[in-house]
Amino acid sequence: MACSSARKSRYGAVWRWAASAGVVFVLAQPAFATTLRERIQERRAKAQDAAEQSPRVLRDVPYGTHPKQRMDIYLPANPSETSAAPVIFMVHGGGWRVGDKNAASVVQNKIARWSPRGFVFISINNRLLPDADPLEQARDVARALATAQQQASTWGADPGKFILMGHSAGAHLVALLAASPTLARESGAAPWLGTVALDSAALDVAPIMQAKHFNLYDPAFGIDPAYWRAVSPLQVLDGSARPVLTVCSSRREDSCAQARGFVAKATSLGVRAQVLSQDLSHGDINQLLGKPGAYTEAVEAFMASLSAPVASRLDSSKP
Repeated sequence: MACSSARKSRYGAVWRWAASAGVVFVLAQPAFATTLRERIQERRAKAQDAAEQSPRVLRDVPYGTHPKQRMDIYLPANPSETSAAPVIFMVHGGGWRVGDKNAASVVQNKIARWSPRGFVFISINNRLLPDADPLEQARDVARALATAQQQASTWGADPGKFILMGHSAGAHLVALLAASPTLARESGAAPWLGTVALDSAALDVAPIMQAKHFNLYDPAFGIDPAYWRAVSPLQVLDGSARPVLTVCSSRREDSCAQARGFVAKATSLGVRAQVLSQDLSHGDINQLLGKPGAYTEAVEAFMASLSAPVASRLDSSKP
């Protein structure tokens, strides 16, 4: 009998606890539901805001008949209604043999930085080895540039406010066009504002090929000294060259030395050029550009110096 009473007492305690917990749950449920609704609404608002800030992309716009002769056009989500957009025109790296315009390291941080500021961002592919040697690759870049300039007004962009940018092998190609704009003009390209070469160690090819070098240079540049000269930005550099910023990694033996040699000759010809040395790896010089910080701001200072409208878009006081 005593045992039965004890069980009843325990069951009563359990029911009282359950009832109490149930009351608490019932009382707490409306507040919980309200909080959940607020969180869902907040997430939806953030997603909508992100969508509104995301650029509209025109994929695989052709500038030739080869499958690699394609470019992606990233249009700002909120274009200016009063002025045409400046353009950043990007060429990927990859040893003249590999690489792609869609790579996250090529586009992600740059778009996140410059699309909200009203820039059109263009990322191109071009023919690669063995289908096209570096000189023909540079002509592809020039053809893409000419096509983009011709179509710029249809995207709300200004054909006269292009900034060329490239990394590694892409930096070599845009530097080659910048050093001797005749190559670009022959493909129908018009003058552009300036060029940002991100860590090219091939601004003067002959010294590379005459010394111990990486194997990737052999299929790119061969054994002909005349060809080395033709694809050396430093060797073809003349007084008509466009302004150039050469970014170099201080962690590499050859990159900054080549950049300084190029800038020294450019300066002697009255061409505006400067070196920006960074304590970053070769890959990070590309991937981290666009991330907030001193490196991005230094590159933007050069870009802003090219044009007042560009400077206005880069105004750090803007969101």
